[in-house]
Amino acid sequence: MAVFLTPFFLLFAAVLILPVGYAVWMSFFSERSSGLGFGGTERVFSGLGNYTKALTDHGFTSSFLHVAAYCALYIPVMIGAALALALLVDSAAARAKRLVQFAVFMPHAVPGLIAAVIWIYLYTPGLSPVLSWIEAAGGHWDFFAEGSVLPSMVNIAAWQWIGYNMIIFFAALQAVPREVIEAAVMDGAGGLRVALRIKLPMIRSAVFLTLLFTCVGVVQIFSEPMLLSQRAGSMGSDWSPMMFIYKAAFERHDYGLASSASLLMALVAGTLSYVVTRIGKRGGSA
Repeated sequence: MAVFLTPFFLLFAAVLILPVGYAVWMSFFSERSSGLGFGGTERVFSGLGNYTKALTDHGFTSSFLHVAAYCALYIPVMIGAALALALLVDSAAARAKRLVQFAVFMPHAVPGLIAAVIWIYLYTPGLSPVLSWIEAAGGHWDFFAEGSVLPSMVNIAAWQWIGYNMIIFFAALQAVPREVIEAAVMDGAGGLRVALRIKLPMIRSAVFLTLLFTCVGVVQIFSEPMLLSQRAGSMGSDWSPMMFIYKAAFERHDYGLASSASLLMALVAGTLSYVVTRIGKRGGSA
């Protein structure tokens, strides 16, 4: 048994344990220049200095507030739309279920970076046919304005992930005993009541699992805000925690700060996962 498990543990250590350990080690050191910048740099032990620097950096702390606002808009839209589509496809009156599933899932097959590029094209004045239609109807809309850039970002992510989560919810709905639904219908329950009172409570675990993965993924959001920030000046270059880490590592070359910020972000994601899991267990027991 040990012979078969050894490759797994070696790969696990190589791709997870060692990189995390190296990040922890780097977070305790910082680069300092000597000789007025002409004597090169030296790595010195700074203890928790990088963690303090990250926690007191307004750009880093405000990035979590940006992500919180993004979550407040994105999660209800994505989860709600995926649930609604899954319930519609699972309903007895639905037709061409396979075609609908394929059509809704297709956006998820597009890589996130490519999806963001496509939508930025659709948001850009002079290029976007959407804006041309809005202007032809006598309206005006700026997708990159300060008040509309957040919904623009949510639209990109929701377009890509609604279909994926709809498949998860639809698969969970297939496990709901048909006799329970038939009994509810015989008792006079309509389609909406069956969906809200029977189906949704029985797929609660799938909903919380999706919510868990969504929360962890949202904390690490990078591609969409990184590309949108090139057109929306109000966003800044450290709008999300991942953008702050990228800027610290590859623009400021402060690898100690980037490592400490990465570990703090991992701590936030782990804490969020624990909270969502606990809520899900309480909901399941109830």
